[in-house]
Amino acid sequence: MSDDVVIRVENLSKQYRIGGAKEGYRTFRETLVDAAKAPFLRAQEAWSMVHRAWSKSINSKLPASSSMHAEGTSSLPAPRSPLSSADDTIWALKDVSFEVKRGEVVGIIGRNGAGKSTLLKILSKITEPTKGRVELRGRVGSLLEVGTGFHPELTGHENVYLYGAILGMDRWEVTRKFDEIVAFAELEKFIETPVKRYSSGMYMRLAFAVAAFMETEILLVDEVLAVGDMEFQKKCLGKMGDVASEGRTVLFISHNMAAVLNLCARAFLLHNGKIFKSGNTDEVVKHYLTEGEVSRGEVSIRPSEGGVTEDFFFTSASILKPGNGPRSQISLVEGAEVKLEYEVCSPFRGGNVVIHIWNNMGVCVFSSADVDKNPLSIRELRKPGRYIARCYIHPQYLRPGRYYLGVSSSIPNVRVLADIPRVLTFDVIDTGSTESKISQGRQGVISPILNWVTEREEDTV
Repeated sequence: MSDDVVIRVENLSKQYRIGGAKEGYRTFRETLVDAAKAPFLRAQEAWSMVHRAWSKSINSKLPASSSMHAEGTSSLPAPRSPLSSADDTIWALKDVSFEVKRGEVVGIIGRNGAGKSTLLKILSKITEPTKGRVELRGRVGSLLEVGTGFHPELTGHENVYLYGAILGMDRWEVTRKFDEIVAFAELEKFIETPVKRYSSGMYMRLAFAVAAFMETEILLVDEVLAVGDMEFQKKCLGKMGDVASEGRTVLFISHNMAAVLNLCARAFLLHNGKIFKSGNTDEVVKHYLTEGEVSRGEVSIRPSEGGVTEDFFFTSASILKPGNGPRSQISLVEGAEVKLEYEVCSPFRGGNVVIHIWNNMGVCVFSSADVDKNPLSIRELRKPGRYIARCYIHPQYLRPGRYYLGVSSSIPNVRVLADIPRVLTFDVIDTGSTESKISQGRQGVISPILNWVTEREEDTV
């Protein structure tokens, strides 16, 4: 393995048995019962084999007319032995190969069930692979789930030393880092409290701090940042950046595309246990978000889709060209109109209807509610009936690219009535107009043309 390569994975595969197989630990009683049944099961299996051989021999000697009858008789399934290995299996990982160099921060993304967590469990030596091999150069610190490696009856202080020992650190090394760990986790007041009394956020903060401050060469992080609040997530992302700058390697699994884009220079997209795409993070994330998406200017919505209560549901959503019909593509300089149709089944007061526009990097560009212009209107009673709502997106707000429309309705701080994060997809295209050329090359999520006033200072005196 090259000096720069600290993780090498070659043809890694992991198979799980599903269905009839019983997982987990076996009791002593189950072991005794299975041992007593084994001779009878083997005899049953041997008899089944003799029966199948005898049936085949008889069929070959019978006339054609009789053979049909015999085949019909022998087609009945033979008694199946519980020792049979015909249970269904699934490949959580299949022939996965990649290399990660020292100091790299690599994102691993994909839908639920793609094999992301299985991969990190194998790298952490928690799970053995079915096939393939893994080479790791250096000590590994892992955060696979909240509180992994913690003992609930021990205090936070004691668990820092326990987890450090699991990671291969000696007592002196843990003591040297102890104050920094506790300060980063913001748990000075609770460090002598048993961790079984910690909230999930406190668990996660302490676990992350131990793994991040211990001098492991490789850090594996699996979506645990979703537990923390926004401020602590920023601290974690900053710390992982510091870890990488020190020459240590980070593998980061997350469904937060903004975090992956900010932290990782390279990414892998897992799909059905295989690496579907790898390379520059921007390209991989864009492919993941647009995979299988077809732009549509209008959709009908089933009452059950996104419905949280029976009081309210959306029936359709459209992106319209101003003064025209639904369009899956809208011009950069013409703007667009959003049209929503919904039904109120039970009267309610204090509610709103909101649209959310997301770009193809998973970033919410903006949200807008139907009560923004007149906040007092939120107090009005919405009576039962069918409603049509429209709003206009000003030209130059959206850059060229693919966008997703999400819709929701709620009574703020009380309850959610309906929520559909991604109801339709549309594209904004650049028509090559003068206005669009002016804004080319600028940074930002949106591209507004603002009104400027410039005056010479001597003219204002």
